[in-house]
This record gives sequence, C-alpha cells and structure tokens, in this order.
Amino acid sequence: MTDSVPNIIDLLQEDPRYKLDAYSFIREALGYAHHQLEMGEPEEIGDESGEQERHLTGQQLCEAIRQYALEQFGLLTLNVLESWGVNTTGDFGEIVYNMIRIGLMKQSDHDRREDFNDVYEFQEVFKNEFEINLPD
Repeated sequence: MTDSVPNIIDLLQEDPRYKLDAYSFIREALGYAHHQLEMGEPEEIGDESGEQERHLTGQQLCEAIRQYALEQFGLLTLNVLESWGVNTTGDFGEIVYNMIRIGLMKQSDHDRREDFNDVYEFQEVFKNEFEINLPD
C-alpha cells in the first residue's frame, strides 16, 4: 500500500475535484459489495495463485455505493457526498477511472467510463426515498 500513497497524492494534485475521503469511500463500498452484498461475477485474477476476484459493473458498483452510503451516513448522505465533490453517479465513474489509472482498481475489457453515467439521481435516492425504520 505504501507504493500507492505517492500515487494518490499525485492524483489529488492532478485532479482536485474530489477529496481523499471520496476515493477511500469508493474502495470501502467495493469491499462492501463483495463481502456484504456478495455482488459481482467471479473472474480469474490471472496469476498463478488460481484465486478469483468478483467483478462489478459500473451500475452494480453504483448500487453498492448507494446502499453503503445510506448505511454509513443515513439522512446526511447527500451532504457528505457533496462535501467530497461528488454530485452524480458520473462522479463515481471519474473516481473509479482515476483509481484504475494509478493501479488502485482494475478494469475488465467490458467496462466503460460511461457505465456510471445517470444510474440514479442523488436527490431522489438519498433524500426523497430515504426511510427511517424504527424497531418494533
């Protein structure tokens, strides 16, 4: 991970649109998608270990981010994301592809940056559809 620290610092200087927290959050949401939601199709890593990774589409990752954000921040989700410079699902794509560029995430042959565009409207999913569930 120490090799990635200079890369992320350079990235933040090259593209100051998003805060470091936004990048960390996307990585956490990816882990959440794999481990909690069990999302993604198994893919061979391509090394001699024989291990598999679970690959998510842009739309699947956006859905995992939505669920994880609501779990983490609740009604404040929209405010938190906006404070990081994230206002649309397209911003998730920009962050993911920035991380792909510096080697912090991987891309399959089928992935496209545009897969993240207009997956959902933030106002709708983080504010209008927000529900508070009280225990019985």
